[in-house]
Amino acid sequence: MLSAADLVLLAVAAVAGGGVNALAGGGTLITFPALTAVGVPALSANVTNTVALAPGYLGGTLAQRADLAGQRDRAWSVALPALLGGVAGAALLLVTGEDLFRSLVPWLILVAAVLIGADPLVKRWVRRRLAEGEEHRPHPAAAVLAALAGSVYGGYFGAGLGIILLALYSLVLPETLVRVNALKQLTSFLANVAAAGFLVFSGRVEWTAAGVMAVGALAGGVLAGRFVRRVDPDLLRALVVVIGVTVAVVYFVR
Repeated sequence: MLSAADLVLLAVAAVAGGGVNALAGGGTLITFPALTAVGVPALSANVTNTVALAPGYLGGTLAQRADLAGQRDRAWSVALPALLGGVAGAALLLVTGEDLFRSLVPWLILVAAVLIGADPLVKRWVRRRLAEGEEHRPHPAAAVLAALAGSVYGGYFGAGLGIILLALYSLVLPETLVRVNALKQLTSFLANVAAAGFLVFSGRVEWTAAGVMAVGALAGGVLAGRFVRRVDPDLLRALVVVIGVTVAVVYFVR
């Protein structure tokens, strides 16, 4: 049973996580450790985190819907793999169980921290590659496989999913960074919503925590939108990486 103090901590973490997701990405590296800190078992914490934060992806998708214009067929082609991948990742999480997931947690957090730290480098690489897009033909089947592979990871844990999808899509789609980013956002939304929908029935959701965190994350996203021009995303990203690495070390020591 979570105490009032626990719920306050989760609310604060969710506001921070929602804001970080809106500004730089990596909010899971704040919200997931907060859940385990108040005593929620690792697997249940991951399930609860997925359910609580899934609605927040809708805002980012809607904000970039104009950049999906002209990509209707492509969006439809990755939609089903994203949904199936999200469910498959969530199912894998439940089937493999608490012990395996707990042993993987520090590695997953460390990998996510590295991915988030590498985000500017990945985007520069993507820009260079996409600038040569005229020399490459799109590979629709490869885009489907990229959506599926990324979404399985997203359904299992999810931190750093956007960076993984951005890199994968850039390999197979000769498009501008803005348009690839919009497709990445749609895929992330579908994968997370599918995973959350599946996990709702798992019996692993800490519903009080999920409700508090969902409200907090949405509030954090709204607040971040008002201060977006005053915050240095690179500095914020560096802070998230430091938090992620620190948390990973703590889990390794445990």
